[in-house]
Amino acid sequence: MADSGKPGAAGFGDGDHFGDRSGDRIVVGLSGSLGSLAALHHAVAEARRTDAEVLAVHCWTPAGGESAYRRTPCPPMLTAGRDTAVARLRQALDEAFGGGYAGVRLRCLAVRGETGHTLVRCADRPGDLLVLGAGSRGRLGRLLHPSVTAYCVRHATCPVLAVPKPPLQRELEALERSHGVSLAPAGQ
Repeated sequence: MADSGKPGAAGFGDGDHFGDRSGDRIVVGLSGSLGSLAALHHAVAEARRTDAEVLAVHCWTPAGGESAYRRTPCPPMLTAGRDTAVARLRQALDEAFGGGYAGVRLRCLAVRGETGHTLVRCADRPGDLLVLGAGSRGRLGRLLHPSVTAYCVRHATCPVLAVPKPPLQRELEALERSHGVSLAPAGQ
């Protein structure tokens, strides 16, 4: 599943097999948000410095969540969800690298599961580093959607690096607050 690091040729998988178990890895959670793209760029820079492999992981759950799927299984919907997750992962990589070469060994996985638990499970080897975008939300946002970063810091068996929001994202959020309008791309 290893590849040259080029997004179009990346080794994509569905998460059932995490690849070989040797060498240092940098596992990065990749949702497509500006914060996750900043985390990916940080992970790639660290991989260049240390000659580690980057494992970009996009976590997904079936429409309606796992409990809804267990109540009413629908394999075609599951396949559609997986295909959507792989497409989103490819799009995030294209946005991050402009369709070009990442410059490091890069593997990509779309993994079914809750984000925090799945990322901790993927970054399970000695020598792994888990890199995440550190989003900040207000109290209500944290109540409705608990922090993936906080979960990973509490449960990971490897070091976790939380990359702060990029300056552009902070500026967009300030504009949104001051004008009461959303400037973020759809789905973020």
